[in-house]
Amino acid sequence: MTPNEEPALSVGIVLAENFTLSAFSLFVDHLRLAADEGDRSRPIRCRWSVMASTDDPIRASCGISVSPTTGLVDPKQFDYIAIFGGLLHAGRQINSATVAYLKAAAAAGTPLIGVCTGSFILVRAGLMTGRRCCVSWYHRQDFLDEFPTHTPVADRMFIVDGDRITCSGGGGAADLATWLVESRLGRATAQKARHVMLLGRARKAGDMQPHPPLSEGLREEVSDERVRRALLMMEQHLSDPMPINEIADRLRLSTRQLERLFQMAVGVRPAIFYRGLRVRYARWLLDHSSRSVTEIALEAGFSDCAHFSRQFKAMLGYSPTVLRTRSREKAVGIVPFVRNPGQAAGVRVFD
Repeated sequence: MTPNEEPALSVGIVLAENFTLSAFSLFVDHLRLAADEGDRSRPIRCRWSVMASTDDPIRASCGISVSPTTGLVDPKQFDYIAIFGGLLHAGRQINSATVAYLKAAAAAGTPLIGVCTGSFILVRAGLMTGRRCCVSWYHRQDFLDEFPTHTPVADRMFIVDGDRITCSGGGGAADLATWLVESRLGRATAQKARHVMLLGRARKAGDMQPHPPLSEGLREEVSDERVRRALLMMEQHLSDPMPINEIADRLRLSTRQLERLFQMAVGVRPAIFYRGLRVRYARWLLDHSSRSVTEIALEAGFSDCAHFSRQFKAMLGYSPTVLRTRSREKAVGIVPFVRNPGQAAGVRVFD
C-alpha cells in the first residue's frame, strides 16, 4: 500500500479529562505499528486522530497532557470512534459538545468504543441502552451505583455488541487493539505490533479479566519466604491445582516440612488453605460473572459441581446457588483473608 491509498483502519479518538494514559498509549501504538513497515510510523494502513471540541490539551490522570490533532470531524470518516475514560470522581469528563458529537456518530452508524471508564461516558450519553457493557472488576460497584438499571460484565476483557464495543481498560486496551487490527489487516500485521511491543499472546474478548489478588495481604504478613512462595504458587494455579507434594518439591521441602511451616505461619494445613483459596476465587466469580455454577466449579479447580457445592457450603454456610439468587446490587469488595477456613462458616469472604 502506498501513502496515497485509503487506510484499511481509521479510528477517531476522544480523550476524557483525566483519561488513563496506559490504555490510550497501548491502543494507539498498536495502530502505529500496524500502519507501516518496520517502525517508521507512517499512517498508511491505519489512520488515527485525537479529536476535541477545543484546542486545549487534555490532561491524563498521571498529569501528562496530550494535544488534540483535530476538531470533532465528520464521524463517517472513521471506521470506529474510541473514547478513553479515566478517573470517575475528578469532575466533568467530557463537555456537552463532545456528548452531542458521540450521539451524532451513533446516529450516523459509526461504531463506538468505550475504553476503561469510557463505557460510563457512553451510558451517560444514553448510547448503551439494551447493550452489554464491559467494565473492570475494579469499577463494577461504581457502575452499579450510578446505573442500577444496567448489568455490567466484569469478567471479560472486552465485549463486542453490534456497533458498540466496551473494554475493561488497562492491558485489555492492547487486546482490543489487536482484535481491531487483525479484523482489518490480518493476523500477521496484528502479531507484528505485539511482537515489537514485547507483548505475549493476545487475549480474546471472552477471556477472563485477571482476578484481584486473593492472598496478597496474607503473603505480606507471612515472614517465611518458603510459605510466601507456596501461597503464590497456589494463587497461580487455581484452575489446575498443584498437588501439595509438588509444591513442596519445588520449594525443596518434604511434604511434612511444608505442612509444619504452613501450620505455624497460617494456622492450617496447606491443603485446607488451598481449598479455601479456590472457594474464595469461586465466590468472586459468582459475584462478578454470569457463568454457570458448573463452569465456575471447573474454573476454580473442582472436579465437579457437586463436590464444589459441598466444599463451598462447608466453608461459607450457604450454597453457590443460594448466593446466585441473592440481590446483585449489594456492594462487593475483598475483606481480609480468613486464616482458618474451618472457622468461616457463615462469614462472607467477599462483602
